[in-house]
Amino acid sequence: MNRYLQTIFLGASIALFSTGCTTNLNNAFNPSSPKINQTLEVVDFDSIRSIPDIDSIAFEWKKVDDPNVIGYNFYRANMHKDGRKLILIDQINNKYITHFVDKNLEPNTKYVYQITAKANDGSESKSTIAYTVQTLPRLEAVSFVQALSELPNRIKLVWRPHENQRISHYEVEKLNTKDNRWSKLAKIDGRLNVEYIDYKLDNNATFTYRIIAYTHDNIASMPSEQVTATTKPLPLAATNVMASQDQPKKIILTWNLSSTPDVVKYEILRSPFRSLGFSKIYETDSQTTNFIDMIDEDGKEYFYKVISIDKDLLKSKDNLDSIKGITLTKPAKPIMTLAQIQGNKAILNWNAGDNRAISYNIYKETKIGFFNSKLEKFTDIKDLRFEDTDIISGVEYKYTIQSNDEYGLMSEQTDSANLILPKKEILQ
Repeated sequence: MNRYLQTIFLGASIALFSTGCTTNLNNAFNPSSPKINQTLEVVDFDSIRSIPDIDSIAFEWKKVDDPNVIGYNFYRANMHKDGRKLILIDQINNKYITHFVDKNLEPNTKYVYQITAKANDGSESKSTIAYTVQTLPRLEAVSFVQALSELPNRIKLVWRPHENQRISHYEVEKLNTKDNRWSKLAKIDGRLNVEYIDYKLDNNATFTYRIIAYTHDNIASMPSEQVTATTKPLPLAATNVMASQDQPKKIILTWNLSSTPDVVKYEILRSPFRSLGFSKIYETDSQTTNFIDMIDEDGKEYFYKVISIDKDLLKSKDNLDSIKGITLTKPAKPIMTLAQIQGNKAILNWNAGDNRAISYNIYKETKIGFFNSKLEKFTDIKDLRFEDTDIISGVEYKYTIQSNDEYGLMSEQTDSANLILPKKEILQ
């Protein structure tokens, strides 16, 4: 190094970093291990300067001028772990190289070093007295971290940018509650990028996080404080859901509103089966408490669920018991009690099949020829008796009866009654 650069390096070392106290640890050397050459020039202890970092220490010293010296040996002990036991950590095989960086050290730890000059035959000079230097503490933790709760299926993390300009990125770590171990969740590049969203989480679940900042040379800061947040729960379902079973051609669904305040709408699900095959058939606003399902079929059975949906489009659980609804069935068909010819008329008597009948229809089929027939219908019959005088002797008639209820639903027809007015015999 030229004198100008050497002056800068040494000046910075003295101004910014302390070399700490020194202790003579020459006795820590095992004389039987290194081959000591008492004639070799010793490295000038007073020329040694160092710059500590978090996980490394840089050294500079004055070159040894002894022509027999070809390089230098570095010995080191971790004072927190090794005590006074020094070990050879590196050899420099060029005496003109007067800089060395000891890497992969522990933060905030005192190390003691001794340097020897070495000759071509492998012998070494006496060592310098012990040179003690301490690595810098780990970087302070990110000073502020916040985890936001009540978000749908996610948790948002925000933090304050680390003050150290050397920070290149952050790592977000997440606590596994099963084994209580931290795992890396994400890497966020850039000192000023201070947000992360953890997606696809369970609802109403709690998670714990911390942030670690890293320098450009991948030195980690202390972990931040742990922060915990809980995802938003699913909205509560509508309650007291009921489905009608007595309405003609329709099923009326009613419910009470969900108690979750931010519900914005409801979905109506329907299936012909009690526990599977549900599909959406309608969507309504948050204040509606009924739905009419128009069905052009009598006695049709469906199962329903009413699903709440909140402002974040979270849906209430659909593993609810379904509610059965049925359109009104047809009225029961009448019970025919009499079908006979009396005199010149056909007489039918019957009883009501149930209490829903308000009138009856009579169907009269007149046989015309071998293949043809004529059908007539008599409606709005209030009595339980019907007399037909419009009959001709020798012709076959078939009669059936049908009930009508107040909604216009018609029962099935009764079995037919076959009647024939006998022909009169001609006297000779």
